[in-house]
Order: sequence, then C-alpha cells, then structure tokens
Amino acid sequence: MHLDVHDLRNFYYRRALGRATQRVVRNTIQEFWPEAQKQTVAGVGFAVPLLRPYLSSARRVIGLMPGPQGVMHWPAGQPNVTTLCEDTQWPLQTGQVDKLVVMHGLETTETPTEFLDECYRVLGPGGSAIFIVPNRAGLWARSDQTPFGFGRPYSLTQLEAQLKSHGLTPERHVSALYQPPSEKRTWMKFGAAIERLGRKMPSIYAGGVLIVEVSKQIPAPKRPGLAQAVRKPLTILDGLTNPVPKPAMRRPTKQS
Repeated sequence: MHLDVHDLRNFYYRRALGRATQRVVRNTIQEFWPEAQKQTVAGVGFAVPLLRPYLSSARRVIGLMPGPQGVMHWPAGQPNVTTLCEDTQWPLQTGQVDKLVVMHGLETTETPTEFLDECYRVLGPGGSAIFIVPNRAGLWARSDQTPFGFGRPYSLTQLEAQLKSHGLTPERHVSALYQPPSEKRTWMKFGAAIERLGRKMPSIYAGGVLIVEVSKQIPAPKRPGLAQAVRKPLTILDGLTNPVPKPAMRRPTKQS
C-alpha cells in the first residue's frame, strides 16, 4: 500500500527527523553518483528529495509518483518536473533513463514483479538504478513513525535475489540511517556521529535502510539454429532428401 503524498511531504520537509533522513540518504546517493552530466535522471515513488543535486547538470530530471500515492509540485518555486502515473505503466520511452532512483516504491507496490519489469524497461543500455528499501533487521522497519515502517522490509539477500530475477545486476550496497527513528533532542544532536560510527560497525549492527545500486543486464541475442557449426555432420540421413532406388530382386528359377 502506497503512502499518501501529503504524509511523505510533511515528513521529509517539515519534520526534523525527515530532513535529517533526507540529508543522510541523499549524501549516500551522491557518493554513488557524483554527477549526471547531460543524462536523464528519474525518481520513482517519492524519490524527489534525492534528485535536487542533479537539477542543474542533468539533461532532464523526472519525478514519477504512483496514482495511489498522489502527486505534488516539485521543486518548489521552479518549473514542475513531477507527473502522476500508473504504478506499473510509466510515461517514459523504453531505454530513456540513464539513472533511476527508487524510494518508497518497491516495498509499497502491490505488484512488485510488474514494477521491476518497468524499471528494467525504462533503463537504457548501461543504465543504473538505486533502490532504497527498509531493512528488515533495522529499527526503522519496526516503527510507524517514519515512512520506512510501512510496506515490505527486505534483507539484503532477498532484495538482491529479486533484482537479479529481473535482469538487474547488483553492483554495490550500503546501509544507512543508523540512528534510532526518534526526534528526541539527544538522538538528533548526535545523529551525524552515529551515522559515521555505524558505517564502521559490522553488518550485524544494521542501518534502517538498504541502498543497493544495480546495472541493467542485456541478455545475449539468440540466433536461430545451432550456436556452432558442426564440423563433420552425420550422413546417415542423407538418403531421406536424395532417395536412391533399391535394385529389384530377381526370383530364383526352377531347375528341371
């Protein structure tokens, strides 16, 4: 079930915890993709808070918001780049997108198979996508105080297996949001330090979200017939195409 766009906007733009969340996840995305010069960048779900660094350099930035969620104007004070779309039918040409960001999309859709098929379709050859999903081992998936407490949480193994089954090859991954999902002053004050410390801890100390980068895998074209020529083909069946008449049998003669 998708969250309402008004609730998402209020969390990311009006609450201190949401602004801190936006900053942590956006900085991680920029570590993966420092620039998008003359590329088409798209965000699906509610990914627009992560797209702002690419507005000035990308050829085009597009925010796709599913119908059950609703849509809002973004960015504020500038020409709108968002559009309302069907959850599994996006108004983009096949292979149009160079970089795709998915947040609050995969874990909330009721049709994840068709959703991932659409991700694969819009990515161009060599294109990349980043998926941000709730970590089932983290604290954020267990609290409904943030948008990451809704939908299906994933383990890293589950997420990568699902992406691979749709031709999306995992390249690298990190965890993020190590601070508790709380707006208490103490946690907010030390949030940045907790985040730096969390990156250095073993994986058992899980972050609130998983961030996985994938690339589009292009299958090898299928050629008709055998893949390799047969050097010494059998000739046992040649007679079927060029039949040779069988000599007539002679009847034995009676001896007197």
